[in-house]
Amino acid sequence: MTLLDVSIVNVALPSMEAGLGASSGQLSWVVSGYALMFGLALVPAGKLGDNLGRKQMFLFGLAAFTVVSLLCGFAQSATWLVVFRLLQGMAGGILNPQVIAMIQQLFRGRERGTAFGFYSAAIGVSTAIGPLVGGVLIQLAGFSSGWRWVFYVNLPVGLLALAFGARLLPHTPGVSQRHRLDVVGVVLLGLGIGAIMLPLIEAEEQSGTMHWYLLIVGALLLAAFVDWERRYRRRGREPVVDLSLLRARSYAVGVTIGFSYFAGFTGIFLVLTVYFQQGLGYSALAAGAATLPFALGSALSSALGGRVVHRFGRAMIVLGLLSVTLGLAATALLIRYQSDSVVWLVILGPLLLAGLGSGVVIGPNQTLTFAQVPTGQAGSAAAVLQTSQRVGSALGIAVAASLFFSSLATSGTFPASASLGLFGSAGLVGCAFVTAFLGHVVLRGTVSRELGTVS
Repeated sequence: MTLLDVSIVNVALPSMEAGLGASSGQLSWVVSGYALMFGLALVPAGKLGDNLGRKQMFLFGLAAFTVVSLLCGFAQSATWLVVFRLLQGMAGGILNPQVIAMIQQLFRGRERGTAFGFYSAAIGVSTAIGPLVGGVLIQLAGFSSGWRWVFYVNLPVGLLALAFGARLLPHTPGVSQRHRLDVVGVVLLGLGIGAIMLPLIEAEEQSGTMHWYLLIVGALLLAAFVDWERRYRRRGREPVVDLSLLRARSYAVGVTIGFSYFAGFTGIFLVLTVYFQQGLGYSALAAGAATLPFALGSALSSALGGRVVHRFGRAMIVLGLLSVTLGLAATALLIRYQSDSVVWLVILGPLLLAGLGSGVVIGPNQTLTFAQVPTGQAGSAAAVLQTSQRVGSALGIAVAASLFFSSLATSGTFPASASLGLFGSAGLVGCAFVTAFLGHVVLRGTVSRELGTVS
């Protein structure tokens, strides 16, 4: 639900504009406000899960997300919809790090790889299938009110998950309840992440002046955060992020790969959705269906990747990233030179190739990233990884959207502009490929030792 709501809203924006009379700025914040609050909540929520218990925080975040989804659907004005989306993003940020932390705590060895494989499938499928689900709901419920069902669809899923979670998830007590939350660290980190994400989000939505100076402010705040965390730990207290995690090379390499890969693959859905709807006149449903090959490829390969990561290690991630890069580059070329209404059929193969590659990247990368992370720090480690992915997503969408819209303003041709945006995404995935290849060379031979770590 939390990741589906990142992409499902994109195709519902015209419906919101018609149903609520929302302005372009308000529509921008419906999308970007969710992403911003999601990213800000991750690290403190991960730490609270470590301290108070992951099952408790999971159920709290899930209940909050379900209730706020109902409020989003009931919103009677664009302003209230923006407010509820901010709260929904915060609830998603509370819920999400508990999932990875519980996988890290409850599974070992090959079973952990399999669990991360299914988690990878959820990420890939939910991100890619969001536009299709949104298109179906708008088609069934009507254009002016169909956007409400984009949020109502969370209710049955949330209620079922609450019932099953309360009954079936094992109790996961906190491991460090004697420590107080590092409030200063949380504030510095939150301000730093917010300052970095805001200009990226503005670029993503093309909503006006982009305050790029905030990137410098954000970098300074994060430097202050690192200094504070080091001094806080020297006093014998527990910081919100244990920076010693980054000394584990598998974790540092995995976070870097996660950042660069999410920067690459998330931008393609914005470019393709806009291109198919505005450039080729597709309906919201048809535009969403055009990205389905990526979702299917990711679902097919994710479970397999989780099962065999112990055998192939980082070589699998390198191969998967190469497959995604080639698939996106081929998609960009075909769109550039095949601009008629059946272009969706032409790019089916390359998108499927990219999806198959994606499925053997996300899950195996998380398995290897957490191989040396103690279970007591799993929540914080998961939050840092996911925060890097959220910032990477904002950066990647900003790059792809900037290339797409600036080219469109200059050339006025949708195929050339969409091709350029997709090439930008392919280039960012290529950066992830280089990082993974270097990590494979440097850390070769350590896979079995890392996956055998159970502390």
